[in-house]
Amino acid sequence: MVLEAEHIAKRFGEVEVLRGVSLRVRRGDLVSIIGPSGCGKSTFLRCLNCLELPDRGSVTAMGVRIERAGGRWTRVDEHIAHRLRAHVGMVFQSFNLFAHLSVLDNILLAPRVVKGEPAHTARTQAMTLLEKVGLADVAQRYPASLSGGQQQRAAIARALAMRPEIMLYDEPTSALDPLVAEEVLEVMRTLDAEGMTQIVVTHDMRFAQLASDTVIYMDGGRIIEAGPPDLLCVNPSDERTRRFLRTVL
Repeated sequence: MVLEAEHIAKRFGEVEVLRGVSLRVRRGDLVSIIGPSGCGKSTFLRCLNCLELPDRGSVTAMGVRIERAGGRWTRVDEHIAHRLRAHVGMVFQSFNLFAHLSVLDNILLAPRVVKGEPAHTARTQAMTLLEKVGLADVAQRYPASLSGGQQQRAAIARALAMRPEIMLYDEPTSALDPLVAEEVLEVMRTLDAEGMTQIVVTHDMRFAQLASDTVIYMDGGRIIEAGPPDLLCVNPSDERTRRFLRTVL
């Protein structure tokens, strides 16, 4: 197992968003998380790399463990969270590229500033990643001149530049039309074939069915059921899952 979450709980004011969510992910697996809007999928994903601080529970990524039992967030917690994030890349629904930087400079920024990599090494790696996602020919262009699919592929390359062992995606194609979204999904399939561990919050049921090793259905802040896509997406055991699938398929 390269990532484990145990009994993650999160509350915003009076709203209990996560109610003891647990997950174990093996190296190289692609896990899709599906469920209705507002069920806690994105919050859970953000808790996995401590962008959102769980109130209770623990997350372990590549041997780095952070455990919360309520109370205030401390400097020790932040230090552990920083170490954990070094292993976990994140791609968002909104691309979050720096508009004033070229595509290449967006990729170069974190390795140079955070890891202190030499300029030549970082540039060589960045161009390799842009080649991987099919953007080498637009390296010097600015994000505003790119299509949505190109911007999202650049965001994936930027996350990969930090050499994470695990990639998280929060609705990476929901803002894209189906043809453009396919460009992004193809990059994720390529990473899966190369052995990258990936967890994807998605409404794209076709991708969840065809690309996933495991599909998880969440509702009401809990994991209702999980299993291989040919089982969960075809013959789920819980009526809530069946009802959701009848709506989206």
